[in-house]
Amino acid sequence: MKRLLALFMVLALVAAACGDDDSGEPEAQPDEAPATTAAAPEPDDEMMLDELNVAYFLEWPTANQVAQIEQTYDEALGMTVNWIPFASGGDMAQAMESGDIDISYSQGLTPFANFVTGGSDLLLIGVAVSYADADNCVANPDLGITADNAAETLAGQKIYTPLGNVTHFKLLKMLEHLGVDTSAVELIQSEGGPAAVAALDSGEVALACAFGGAVNQMIANGGNLVMTGSEQEAIGIRVFDIISTTGDFAADYPDILTGFLQVTEDANRAYNSDREPFIGAIAEAAGMDPAPTVALLDAFSFPEKDAQLSEAWLGGTVQQVMKDQMDFFVAQGEIDSALPSYDDFVDTSFLEAVN
Repeated sequence: MKRLLALFMVLALVAAACGDDDSGEPEAQPDEAPATTAAAPEPDDEMMLDELNVAYFLEWPTANQVAQIEQTYDEALGMTVNWIPFASGGDMAQAMESGDIDISYSQGLTPFANFVTGGSDLLLIGVAVSYADADNCVANPDLGITADNAAETLAGQKIYTPLGNVTHFKLLKMLEHLGVDTSAVELIQSEGGPAAVAALDSGEVALACAFGGAVNQMIANGGNLVMTGSEQEAIGIRVFDIISTTGDFAADYPDILTGFLQVTEDANRAYNSDREPFIGAIAEAAGMDPAPTVALLDAFSFPEKDAQLSEAWLGGTVQQVMKDQMDFFVAQGEIDSALPSYDDFVDTSFLEAVN
């Protein structure tokens, strides 16, 4: 689709060149420029993209969703922007690989790092949101699981969790810190937030791990946190989501990426200045009621351009966090090997061009 116009132009030139030799048209003389030798102007690839497909999460309210629901992205980029909900960051990565998704907004860092470790052509271009308590594991209220007794109470138990994402990473780091023998627990692959709530309510699992509204719902249903987000941060677990694309898309459409990040930056600045006018729009875009939206937003922060470009983020820390996570997964036997460095998968040029 992106090069359809170019194809039509080529076919037109071929048709002209393949006309009947006996048409009666005079041949070009040596001192005349042949009619078909003039080079056709190269079409601008970026002008030929008429739709942008962006992956995002429902029940995951972010500051940019005001621009999403008000179609500010569409106006700024001059095209239709399709926002497509996904269940996991791994699904987002697969959709980018297949070409179905152009940009993933708020993709988890861990699935991104997992995929590039496996050879995927993905590129990190920004930080979407930083959070801690919004992603966590909730304990079955009937088991009395706490940080002090987790090593004993979790032995032989089942844990419901996504695999290969930041929630999985946090779980393993937490279990290691609490002295839980991971070989003595059974991890069950999560099918999403509502499924996590159902699994914990059923009494079949000791812990259920999720993000967003599912965490709040499990706590409201009587579950308890074994460690809070701030306690996890204190042992070195940093949790944030990113904005990503593919290397090919970045090479073909740099101005679109900068324009997308500009709208996002404007939305973050407005939210950070005064979020109250935007709660309703964010809740609508996230598919949530205002009260639980506010509860999640209280656990979120949206770093602006200068912060993202600092050493604390894209200036080196994000790359190191990816390396630390993948090395940890190697040590846990989850993956075979990590890359020596993840620097090549972070490109700040598009964010640097934002005003």
